[in-house]
Order: sequence, then C-alpha cells, then structure tokens
Amino acid sequence: MGFHVPTVDISPYVGHGTPDERAAAAAAFDEAARTVGFVQVVGHGVPDTVLAAFAAALDSFFDQPLETKKAYRTPPHVNRGYAPPKTESLSLSLGLAPANRMHDFFEAFNVGAARSDYPGVELPADDYAENVWPEGLPGFRPAVSAYFDEAARVARTLTTLFADALGLPEGFFEGYTDHSLDVLRMNNYALAPGEVELDGELTGMGEHTDYGIVTVLWADQVAGLQVLGTDGSWNDVRPADGALLVNLGDLMARWTNEQWMSTLHRVKPPIVDGRVERRRSAAFFHDGNVDALVATLPTCLGDGSRYEPITIGEHIGAKLAGSRAGVANAAAEREAARVLAAKE
Repeated sequence: MGFHVPTVDISPYVGHGTPDERAAAAAAFDEAARTVGFVQVVGHGVPDTVLAAFAAALDSFFDQPLETKKAYRTPPHVNRGYAPPKTESLSLSLGLAPANRMHDFFEAFNVGAARSDYPGVELPADDYAENVWPEGLPGFRPAVSAYFDEAARVARTLTTLFADALGLPEGFFEGYTDHSLDVLRMNNYALAPGEVELDGELTGMGEHTDYGIVTVLWADQVAGLQVLGTDGSWNDVRPADGALLVNLGDLMARWTNEQWMSTLHRVKPPIVDGRVERRRSAAFFHDGNVDALVATLPTCLGDGSRYEPITIGEHIGAKLAGSRAGVANAAAEREAARVLAAKE
C-alpha cells in the first residue's frame, strides 16, 4: 500500500463526545502518530469565516512591495516579524546544510505568544517577544489574531486527545503548556518576477522536522509539501477539503521515545513556465513552556531512552539557531540520518 495520510475526526473532543467516541478518535490518532506522523484533522470547529478572513489578511501583507515588508524584519534570535526569501535554511535546524547557506525560497511573517499574554510569569524577552504588526493594513491584526486563537484552541484540544491516546493522566500536558511558546508562521512561496533569482536547485523550504509538541497547518491545496515515508520516499501531501494538516514535533518524539513520529517534510514549489506557482500556508507551532523539562515518558522507556532530558527552551533555541541564524545544529543526528538515507 502506498503512502497515505489518515483522516481523524476530532469533533468528540471539540464538542461533547461520548467516552466511546473519544476513545475511537484517540485510537485513530495514535495509529496515525505511530505510522505516519501526519494527520488530516476534520471536525476541528474552525469557522469558514475566520479562515477566509485569515487568507485575505495573508494576501494583503505579502502583496506589498518587498521593501515595505522588510521594515518588519527582526533579529534572527527574535522569532517574530518578516523573513525575506533566502534568509533562512530549515536544513540547518538538522545540521544538514553548509553553515550560513541561507537558501530557502519562502518569505514568512511570524506572530506569537508574548510576555504580555502571560501576566505574572517571568519569561525571557527574546522567546516571548512582543509582536510586530504591519501598519496600513487595518484588517490584518484582527484576522490573524482570530485565526491564532482558533489554532491555539485546536492545538490544546489535540494535547487533551494525546493524553488519552498515550494513557496519561487527564490534563498531563497542561503543566507543560500553561505559558506555551506558541508561534504562527505565515508563509508565501510566490514573488513578483525579478525579486528573487531562480538559481540552481530551488528549495521552497528545506527538509526538517518541526521542533515542538504539535503543528497545526492551514495550507492552499497547491502541490509543494512533501513528507518522508518510512520507506525513505518523498510523498506529495495536500490538505483535504475542510481539513487542517497536523503533524507531531520533536518533543512528542522525545516524550514517546519515537513511538510517535516527528516526520521529516519539505516544500518544493512547483515551477510553471519558469515561475513559482503561488502557494500559501500557515503553521501554528504549539511548543510548550520554555522552562519545562522534557524526558521520555516512563511508559515509553522500553530498553532505555534514545534522548537525554532537555528543556524546551534549549531544544527550540538550537533548532532556531540553525534555521534563522545559520548555525548548524549538532544535536539532531537522529533526524539528519533519516534525511541522508532518503531516496530522491
């Protein structure tokens, strides 16, 4: 049987499902997490009106001139604001590309949880930076904020399901996420002619695993996203009608000792008549508390853990230093080996 991304209906966790309905949803997700690591999630409850306004907001920002967008750049260690094309390399988050070879084609705009969202909690300013909002686009902030809140709700719904699927106590993940390092990254893969030279091997977004607990992905139904199968093959994946794509991050692989998969993926933008076809996506990264310590769950230890305990902040920091600052991550050998073994 070929590569297939399962569909899981999480509506029993969104509404008031019966215990049997919740158990069925948790079991279906558990099977997907163990075999693929990517899931088409339906029954998520995000209103179509919120999604439509969000898509329009993305367009309103990315359609601006490049120089206008560059006014919203932030330093590499601050994961907020605008990232122009060819200023990042996701492969470096795995230590796989030459240092400082920043060649990923996409442009992005990031917003995230700020210190002001968690009053009374002492948090590092760089990790929980205040957001940079574009001027002259009055609809942008409310539309993006509305989707951010919905994606955050879906992510926390999923961690409730995760606890059931893994046989953990109810609310297990709440202690790791009550001041979660959440970031919404909006991506665009098409630019006006002349803005970026299409030189050499075009990389939309280099191969990588996501860093945190769980990623909730909204995307156009345009080709580009590819997921690494267990046989080492790269497979095209597009969101199904009405679905959000969900994939697990490295922290879940660490917690479960790789019983649940943090699956490698990349984006290869399609070229049509020498131009990149437009593709938009938005990844909501639910990464957990920066000061929380992640260690393999006792129920997943088996003959021993593949990972040393690490704080979420240390793990995310090493990954971001690769993708955003050009410092190859030397602590991602397990993921990097899977890329190197992949068939083209």
